[in-house]
Parts: sequence; C-alpha cells; structure tokens
Amino acid sequence: MTRRFLFVLGSARADGNTELLARRAAEQLPPDVEQQWIDLAEHPVPDFEDLRHDSDHVRPTEGNVALLLDATLAATDIVIASPLYWYSVSAQTKRYLDYWSGWLRTPGLDFKATLAGRTLWGVTALAHSQPEVADPLVGTLNNSAAYMGMRFGGVLLGNGSKPGDVLNDTEALARAKTFFAQEAPPARFVY
Repeated sequence: MTRRFLFVLGSARADGNTELLARRAAEQLPPDVEQQWIDLAEHPVPDFEDLRHDSDHVRPTEGNVALLLDATLAATDIVIASPLYWYSVSAQTKRYLDYWSGWLRTPGLDFKATLAGRTLWGVTALAHSQPEVADPLVGTLNNSAAYMGMRFGGVLLGNGSKPGDVLNDTEALARAKTFFAQEAPPARFVY
C-alpha cells in the first residue's frame, strides 16, 4: 500500500507553532507519499454522541464527520498535530478521537481492523521548558494507538508560545528532519 499521511490539525490558531513544526517534518517525506491536511478549526464536528447502549452508529455520508472518517480510513499514517492545551490534546482533537468510538461501532466499517498495523504520530508545541508536561498528550496518543493495534511513532515536541516561536527551536527542527523516517514500533500500553 502506498503511504498516505493524514495530518489532523487541532489548533485554535491558524499557522500556529504546532502546524509549522508538522509542516517542517512533512517537507522531509518522499515526493511519492500522499499528504492530506485537515484543519479541525475549518472542518468542525459537533460534539460526539455516545450511542453504544442505545443503537448502532450510522456511517456518515456527508459533511465534516464523513470527510474525517474517509480520510482516516484512507491513511496509512495519521498525524495528530495538536498544541499542548492544559497538558493534553486540544478540544477539537479530543472530539475527533471521540468519534473513533462511534466508528468502532458502525456496522460494516471494520474501523479497528482497518487501522490495525497503521501508524499514529503526534506533533505538538508547548510553552514549557520541561517536555515531561506533555506526557498526558503522549499517553493519550500512545494508548489510542495501542487500543487500535496500531504502531506509534511518538510525538515530535517543539517549544513555542508566540506565533513562529517554534522556528527558533533548533533541536525540534533538527528532529523534524528525521521524525517520519524512523521505524514506528507497535504501540503498547504502559502496564
């Protein structure tokens, strides 16, 4: 299968530090690798409604939820590009991941089996000098990948608060050059 990267942008700010860092990393991908970028601020989805004890979910056929579902199913690599908001992913990103719960329960979709073996990556910018504060974000993505039977490529961390700050983080920019070239191991729960 030809590699196809889906970049899910979860920032409340256009062209923010997280997106800048993700684009620097994506520049290193070979030209034959397809890329799709979806900005959740431009393609908002409603709050997720959990129907698992009431009825089955129905496959969406139009709108932003259908766009995200189709893009997710088509991707070999999913990149969650979310700034660190209150020590985890942004609300928009969390809402997108919540939809995975419904897609798991959509008849005929085989969402979990489809994503199994594919790779989940993360990119985030944080305004803190200690990268450990991003551990809850990393845990969210790792555990999501582990549950789905996916590979987890880790999270590319960059430092920045004001727009463009991450471009001064030379260590993050250096890591971005090889981030997607690394072999992503199967995701494992920490226990």
